[in-house]
Amino acid sequence: MFDVEQFIADLHSTLGERSRKALKEVVARAVSDPSAVVRALGEPDKAGVNVLHRSPELTVLTLAWSPLQVTLPHNHRMSAVIGMYGGREDNTFWRKARDGSKFQIEPAGGEALGTGDVALLGPDIVHSVVNPLGKISAAIHVYDGPFLTVERSMWDAETLEEKPYDINAVAKGMPLRQ
Repeated sequence: MFDVEQFIADLHSTLGERSRKALKEVVARAVSDPSAVVRALGEPDKAGVNVLHRSPELTVLTLAWSPLQVTLPHNHRMSAVIGMYGGREDNTFWRKARDGSKFQIEPAGGEALGTGDVALLGPDIVHSVVNPLGKISAAIHVYDGPFLTVERSMWDAETLEEKPYDINAVAKGMPLRQ
């Protein structure tokens, strides 16, 4: 059984260790039973971001990606753990590269996550996300800091140049529900 309050308490208990691996283990336990997560949180019926918990040391969100949704490359500036409880999320990882006098990004790998999979992203990761399915995909995202208030960056899809983060441009219409 997935209990949101216990899940948040378990995540908080790992913060003293400052272990991203411990955070990942808590998320992995949760998404190992995706139907329990759906029973507790509800079946997502549209794209969006829901805030489950927000504090200076921990932010917990659920994200529902629209069918075939694509995000712009962006960073988090803190570690993140992504646990899929429905559908799929394909991540492209990017690295900064110098192009003459300016920095851009270039592809540096990727990882496809399906239901029950968990990924740990370090604080310097730049990634973009695709939901390759014709249905909504859903994930729990855990950040080891005040994710919703930190200044972040995104990268232009055509020029790959860095810009200030704009949630409306990155997530294209995914409302943030707090």
